[in-house]
Amino acid sequence: MTKKRAFISFDYENDKKLKRELIGQSKKADSPFEIVDVSAKESYDPYWEEDAREKIKSSDVMIVICGYNTDTADGVSAELSIAQEENIPYFFLWGRKNKLVTKPKGALDSDKIYGWNKGSLKLLLSGKR
Repeated sequence: MTKKRAFISFDYENDKKLKRELIGQSKKADSPFEIVDVSAKESYDPYWEEDAREKIKSSDVMIVICGYNTDTADGVSAELSIAQEENIPYFFLWGRKNKLVTKPKGALDSDKIYGWNKGSLKLLLSGKR
């Protein structure tokens, strides 16, 4: 099985635990994806967006983990914008079970937030969205 190379975008301040869970899933033998890189907390480095662009461009897909405050996470919005500009496919995962979550700024009205489980990830990574 050829694994998809995925960039993970998430709210660094609030959803690090969710990122760790997704990385854990990627390490399982039957996982359909591997992690290229993950969001970094915006740093004082003025070139962080250029670095993120290169990492996103080297990915097959970007997975955006949506949590409570994703709509206020400027880094996630910037990464989404890069994926859209570079025509990198992306999808949103519902990061909090039975809780309301938000999409990042810049999300299209047509962008759906999908349930997060092993089966849905396989379908989403195969392009069924």
